Formats: sequence, structure tokens, C-alpha cells
Amino acid sequence: MSNKEMVKGHSFLSHFSLRNSVAIVVLSATAVWAGGEAFAHTSSPHYPLAPLKQKTQVYKAFFPSEQVARQVVKSMDTLSSHYEEGYLVVPGDSQQLNQLISLGFKLEAVSVQNSGLNLAPTTLSRDNSDHIPGYSCYPTVEATFKEAKALAEEYPRLAEWIDIGDSWRKTQQRGGYDLMVLKLTRNNDIEDKPKLFINSAIHAREYATAPLALTFAKNLLTGYGNDADATWILDHHEVHLLLQTNPDGRKQAEKGVLWRKNVNDFNSCYNPLKQGIDLNRNFTFGWGSTTDGSSGDVCSQVYRGSAPGSEPEIQALQNYVRSLYPDRRGPERNDPAPLDTSGIHLDIHSHGRLVLWPWGTNGDPAPNHTQLQTLGRKFAYFNGYSPERSLGLYETDGTSDGISYGELGVAAFTFELGTEFFESCHYFEQKILPDNLQALRYAAKVVRAPYQLPAGPEVYSVSINNQASEHPVPAGTWLTLSAIADDSRFSHRNGVEAVQTVTAAEYYLDVPPWQEGAERQPMQSVSGDFDLEQQAIKGIIDTRDLSSGKHIAFVRAMDSDGRWGPVSAVFFSIQ
Repeated sequence: MSNKEMVKGHSFLSHFSLRNSVAIVVLSATAVWAGGEAFAHTSSPHYPLAPLKQKTQVYKAFFPSEQVARQVVKSMDTLSSHYEEGYLVVPGDSQQLNQLISLGFKLEAVSVQNSGLNLAPTTLSRDNSDHIPGYSCYPTVEATFKEAKALAEEYPRLAEWIDIGDSWRKTQQRGGYDLMVLKLTRNNDIEDKPKLFINSAIHAREYATAPLALTFAKNLLTGYGNDADATWILDHHEVHLLLQTNPDGRKQAEKGVLWRKNVNDFNSCYNPLKQGIDLNRNFTFGWGSTTDGSSGDVCSQVYRGSAPGSEPEIQALQNYVRSLYPDRRGPERNDPAPLDTSGIHLDIHSHGRLVLWPWGTNGDPAPNHTQLQTLGRKFAYFNGYSPERSLGLYETDGTSDGISYGELGVAAFTFELGTEFFESCHYFEQKILPDNLQALRYAAKVVRAPYQLPAGPEVYSVSINNQASEHPVPAGTWLTLSAIADDSRFSHRNGVEAVQTVTAAEYYLDVPPWQEGAERQPMQSVSGDFDLEQQAIKGIIDTRDLSSGKHIAFVRAMDSDGRWGPVSAVFFSIQ
């Protein structure tokens, strides 16, 4: 069967020992709390372990290598990742602990208090509260919607707040939420703009994901008219943000519960803490196609649902993605998307500090693997994460990249942010935001041709002399446009990307190079020759015929393989 035919009580270890390299496991029942109620469990893995009480026992799993640790984070239920300190924090799942032992991990039983986990308060969030209790940096579902709607009202020419469907609870008339997309683009007459689609918080417990996407939206909107790159991105591209992909589940997580799934309670799971469907195993493409990529156990954390695309949240997301992008990939696994395919889909998760791309199943790499890897290494240059194919110790199926890359051929990536689900505000503000906002900005710049532009040189530090970027200069002033063109800005973690010398650079005034009427102006190497991977470049702008007011200069560069990189821009003004 072709890929597109597939589309169209838990126990803690009280102690363990090794005898002749075999783990001898002693199990004891424990209780977990949600919203102040206790539920006893004696078997079955994969339950939401929260609120995690200080007396609860978890395990520090000291890994044999960081590479193995990253594979575990991609594949198993881990609570936090501490690569620099040499360990992961994992729940007391006996089957998983035995697997870790077989992989060479050394386990140390600790209390939650001594594990390094960031504890969430057990106070229930209120619908009228602005932030998740104990986390002033993370808006609640209601506050996220309120802020996004306010942005659309404040910037009516740049933003739109769009209802694309309903959450599960809303379909059952049991409360719930609309699924809302914040669309960002200048309301102008440019048609068929390239589109960046970002969804976040599909797994409810991953606190940092939706706030990152919301901050990115604010960054673009407040930058419009002041920041040249933010301005041309919104003039010529579209950014679509599904901020709360799983709002029902998120409300559970706001109680301090490590809730992953949606809240569909029709699946007959005996335990209320284990109900729901893992939305990131419910996508139609490749649904249930592997032996271990998801589960048919209704109580599993990776329960795939009763049928492909059964959940209203996934139906809404898939229908919206199909409305954004044409289908440019063939029906077979090894059919590549054409290299000029536009569009990027980013699914924002936590934790693990990873940048992932298809396939997450065994077999040949994705037919666009080389191009996906190049862009993945570029993203990882900015956020410092490890760029990797999605396949870990186990396969995954029914995941979000199925709708975008698998079905339509759109470049698809998963970001795994930070170190844990309930990330501290300090780490979020000091690391996750600055590192990942750069990566998201780059995605918005290359979305026109993500299989081509990332291989070309990146242009940065674009500036104009005579302070023309800050103050108007008289018409007739000769201005020097300066920048750095660099073909080497890729992550070197988990492999090395080939780089070339920069061989040419050019600028365009007011009209970008892809648009009719663009006029090319050559630039020179500051050193005199184009013979370096990182090259200082300059050009002269003749302003004699320019009208008064603000102008924009677009700069791009080419490498020795003839590949142009994305443009970067700078404003200047004429009196």
C-alpha cells in the first residue's frame, strides 16, 4: 500500500539490582494526584505523572553518551533532559527502566525534590486568570486567545484571528474552545504568498511552546515599519500560528498535571488520568502503520485513537493545512517534492533541544532528506539544538509531518524546546526565546524556497552609512551599503554541512529580486576578491533619483555552486 493510500496502573520501582547483567525489578504500588484527588495504580505504563509531589520517586538515568540520550528523549517518556550533567529524569516505569539499563544507563532513585525537576504548583488555574499558576511567563488558554485577538484588533492590516474548528469538548457541548489561528501578513494585492504554518501545544503539558509562538507573532507585528526584515516578511510572506492546538488538554496541564493527550473520554480507559488520544499520533498519513510508533491501548500516552484523523482538533488542523498548500508530492514514500516547493510547517514541542525532520519510520530517508537536513542544520545553528532525522529508538506514526511533508511535500520540522515540560520562566526568557526567535525568523525568511535558499549564503549585519537608517539624508547623497555574506552558518552537531565560497552579491531597491520590476545592483567584496566562505561585502547606493521617504534595500549573495541565499534588508530614508 502506498503512503497516500494510507492517507486517501502504573508502578514505581522501589529498587532494582543487576545480577548477571539482568535487571531484577521489585514493584510497589504508588499513587498520583490530579487536582487534589488520588488514584492508585498497580500496572500499565504511560500515565500523566503530576502534580509531582516532592515525596514521589523518580529516577536519574545517567546515559552512556549524549547521542543515546537524544534517541531516548525522542522515543521514551522522559521528564527532563540534563545533557550537560549527564542524565535524564525518567518516571518509574518498570519496562522503560529495564530498557534503559539494557542501553547502558545507570539508574539512581531520587525524590522529585532532588531530581532537578521544576515543580508546578497544584493550584487550579481559573478561567479568568492571565497566567498558569506559578509561571508568570506562560499565559493560560484564555489569556493566549485574548492576547492574540488583541493583536488582530491592534494591527488590522497585518493580522487576522481565524476560527478553524472546535476542540473535542466543544463538539460534545461540554465547554471547550474554538481552534484559532493568528494569521500574519500585510493586507496588500500580492497573491500566492509563501506560507509558514506553526502549531504549538499539541501536547498539553509542554508549557513553553505556545508562549514562544505568541512572542514570535508580537516580534513580527511590533517590528513592522521599524525592522526591515519583519516588514518585508509580512509584506511578501504569510505566517499562520495555531497557538493552542490542544486547548482542552492544556487546561488539564494548567492544573499542574503532566497531561499529554486531548480529553476525549469515550475511549473506555479505566483511569481518568489516562483518558484521551495522543493528537500527535492521530494524523491520517501513516496512521497506525508501524508496530511500535503508537499504541492501540486506550490508556497509553501514545494511544492513536480509534481511527485515522478521528479527533476534531486534528481534523481542523489537517483541513487548514490542506487549504494553505497544494499537493506537490507523489504517492510513494520515495517520491520527492520538487525543489521549488514553497512552504514550511513547524510543530513546536518540548523537551530535548532537538530539531527533527521526516521520516520518523524505518526505511529509506525522506526523498528530500538532503534539503531538510540543510535547513535543519541552519535552524540548529540559531537555537543550538541537535539537528536529526525524527527516527529514534522506536518509530513514530500518525505524526504532524504526515499532513505537510508526507501528503503535500511541504518542508516539515519539529522543534523540541528546552529541558523539561514545565520549563522555568528564567530558562524560557533567557534561552528559549532568544535562541528560537532567531530560528523562527529564519524560517519566515526562507519559506519561499526552503529546499533551495538555506544552501546559499546567509546575509546579516546589513547597514547603511551616514546614519541613513536612523535619519533622512538629502537626495543625491551617495550611501555605502555594507553586510556580511556567510555560507558557513550551520550547526556542526551530528554531522557537518558542506560549505562553499561566496562568489557574488547584489542588492535591490524597494522591489525584491523575485518580484517583477526588480533591478539588480552588484556589490563588491571588501577584500577585493570573492574567495572566502565568510565575506564582507559593500555596494554604493545612488540616491539622486529616489523619492523622499523611507526606502528598503534587499541584499543577497551566491556561493560557488551558484546557489542564492535568502535576502536580508535594511531601511533608509531620503529627505
